[in-house]
Amino acid sequence: MMASPRTITIVALSFALGLFFVFMGTIKLTPRLSKDAYSEMKRAYKSYAKALPGLKKMGISSVLLRKIIGTLEVGCGVVLTLVPGRPKDVANFLLLLVMLAVLFFHQLVGDPLKRYAHALVFGILLTCRLLIARQGEDHPEREESREEEINAQENNKVKVS
Repeated sequence: MMASPRTITIVALSFALGLFFVFMGTIKLTPRLSKDAYSEMKRAYKSYAKALPGLKKMGISSVLLRKIIGTLEVGCGVVLTLVPGRPKDVANFLLLLVMLAVLFFHQLVGDPLKRYAHALVFGILLTCRLLIARQGEDHPEREESREEEINAQENNKVKVS
């Protein structure tokens, strides 16, 4: 039996989003992938920390903030890519919260749209993935009765011909 379009969509979105977040998180954590992107992340997180003096009071430096977000992205990205079942939805939700925080940071420092368009797009993709994943769980009995109805109709067609 072939997988449903819904399943294919969830698997494809999970895999693509997972890889993206592993990549983006890694850029925040190490200069190995790209020295320029890593330097840019360091600069950006310094401006976020400066705009949020409450973080410093809580003992959260720009370096710690960048490492927390990078680690969350890598960890959740790995879960989205490799781990089956419910943990994917938890990782999805956590990444959605991270994207909201990142959008807030960009707004706070007055960045132009082109600097945070990716966060907007990936936030929307995470929302879509979560909605599609949750949508199938809401009414499993209705889906089963629909399948039974279709099977009955197909059986009737066979009898007529």
